[in-house]
Amino acid sequence: MEKEEDKYAKELEVAVRVVHVACALCGRVQERLLATTNDHVVAKDDDSPVTVADFSVQATISWLLSEILGVQNVSIVAEEDIETISKDESASLLEAVVNTVNESLAFASKYGLQCPETTLGTPEVLEAIARCNSTGGPRGRYWVLDPVDGTLGFVRGDQYAVALALIEDGKVVLGVLGCPNYPVKIEWLNYHYQHHQTMPESSLKTPDTGGKGCVLYARKGSGEAWLQSLIDGDNMLEWPNCARLIRVSSIDDPALATLCEPVERANSNHSFTAGLAHSVGLRKQPLRVHSMVKYAAIARGDAEIFMKFAKCGYKEKIWDHAAGVVIVEEAGGVVTDAGGRPLDFSKGMYLEGLDRGIIACSGVALHEKLIDAVYASWDSSNL
Repeated sequence: MEKEEDKYAKELEVAVRVVHVACALCGRVQERLLATTNDHVVAKDDDSPVTVADFSVQATISWLLSEILGVQNVSIVAEEDIETISKDESASLLEAVVNTVNESLAFASKYGLQCPETTLGTPEVLEAIARCNSTGGPRGRYWVLDPVDGTLGFVRGDQYAVALALIEDGKVVLGVLGCPNYPVKIEWLNYHYQHHQTMPESSLKTPDTGGKGCVLYARKGSGEAWLQSLIDGDNMLEWPNCARLIRVSSIDDPALATLCEPVERANSNHSFTAGLAHSVGLRKQPLRVHSMVKYAAIARGDAEIFMKFAKCGYKEKIWDHAAGVVIVEEAGGVVTDAGGRPLDFSKGMYLEGLDRGIIACSGVALHEKLIDAVYASWDSSNL
């Protein structure tokens, strides 16, 4: 009989390696993006931005997972489809994606992964993107991918994440979160945040580029979450010896706790969050961060609380939370909806039945205080 700790061993190792490849891809694209006016940023039908990196990461991870695990064994729920990139006006974007995918796959062997025998053409790249057409649900095994979570942060040179999770019968069983701009040393994040108040986001740089970026991962039920520095491919051959255990913060005094919340106001109610923070005694200014880096901050012990209360009509997508939730939980944290119930990933592409919002905490004591505060404040919130 297969040991529990070995059940997803191959999938986890493959997932960690492909996320490292994706992070390297994103780093190269972001550098070019910030250095040129030919930025290849377009708007989707909902006016949200999408870049070369979004499509390239999705195609690269889709191709690698399918080749390594077998096309028949890989089902993927992902954010991007080929509708935007297939339009005539997106021809230059598509060309850039094809080139970027081939550039990244050429280096896959440095991460212990197989490279394609020949250069992928446009049809093969579009097929890899389109293959991510699963709609999820309560049965079977499928991957959940957000190729670039926090695209606004990405195009501004700020925080973003590559998020990959595996779901089986509606339950998240493993998660990998790549955070290319999230420094390994917390004091560098503080440097970034302090300067964020007075400087344009695109001008922010970590004081020392060494150790910039990390990949976090966890398997459900293991009670362990791990962190690797974002490293060059040659060192990935020694995986997982280059990883270290991480744990949530032990702070349970609200006055000492740090709150993370989304930067954008479009789909998060900052005023209600601020009211909750005040009512439970949070005193620190909130740390507003793009993307699932907020989950990484809690899992690493750099922050204690993440709250998000979406405005009426907004539906949370599973790819925005799956990887982060399992990593926080295995690092010792608690993640529920605002009614105190576990998040339900079995309903398809959306977190259907979500009770008001999402609350992630480093510990039970802070979590219970926030849940109580939601119940006390909700009727007067106008949400």
